[in-house]
Amino acid sequence: MIITVFRSRLLKEHQAEYEVRAREMDGLTHSMPGFISIKTFVAEDGERCSIVEFRDYESLRAWAHHPRHLEAQALGRERFYLEFSVQSGEVKRERCFAAPAP
Repeated sequence: MIITVFRSRLLKEHQAEYEVRAREMDGLTHSMPGFISIKTFVAEDGERCSIVEFRDYESLRAWAHHPRHLEAQALGRERFYLEFSVQSGEVKRERCFAAPAP
């Protein structure tokens, strides 16, 4: 499994336009072969963090180079983001726990 951590800060003046594009990208992400999950969190200071899981690097690469995603990336650099960082890596170890149902 490949985990990508996308951290960002948005420019406020294009927030509504960003939300429309983000919904489109979320739907597209969910439709990509090899997609596992995505969760996005927003900190009190405005920093956003998305954690995205894909089955393998090939699936992640297909998403990264999808034409609509490439358009969204360019638009993000031009209009939406004050700053962002992307980190991806292969999961080497995983542990899980779930409490038994009451």
